[in-house]
Amino acid sequence: MYSLRNSTKILPKLAQRRQSSTAAPQNVVSSVFTNRNPRNLEKLRIGYKPDGYHVDRPGKCYWHKLNLTASGRYVTATINHFENGEIIKTSTSEWAIKKQLYRTVDTSAYINLGRVLADRCLQSGILEVSCNIEPPIPNGKVALFLKAVEDGGVSLKEPPQYKPSRPWDQFRPEKPWEVTE
Repeated sequence: MYSLRNSTKILPKLAQRRQSSTAAPQNVVSSVFTNRNPRNLEKLRIGYKPDGYHVDRPGKCYWHKLNLTASGRYVTATINHFENGEIIKTSTSEWAIKKQLYRTVDTSAYINLGRVLADRCLQSGILEVSCNIEPPIPNGKVALFLKAVEDGGVSLKEPPQYKPSRPWDQFRPEKPWEVTE
């Protein structure tokens, strides 16, 4: 530790360093920007979205998909990317979640699992998720889980992929990256 005597010697040296001319200016913005986010095109809605063929069963056209798996003891919710597989996983078997729950498969477990999943999605930048889960009971556990995810700020429907219009098209969709106000 430095004593008060040493700090009087150090502080003028720090001030002198800050005022030196070799330091780079702090308010200069670079003219070159490289976006290193591999999912940037998906956020702009112009990235590739697998459509499949018209004879395929529905549910193949998504960037991120919500899956819910319930076993006898635990409930697991995952977000899967169409190329990279599982991105986010939340389960009642995790120690931090299991410690806060009375039981790992009751209604409050589903609700809290939805809250945690929504929070993790927002932290990782996922705002929209494709969800093909149909709750068997309108006010059951699965419906409350989906409601908790939606209340957490994650939309359960992905926007469609932007396809550029052709010159002969009658309607031209609005470009997602342009702000019209």
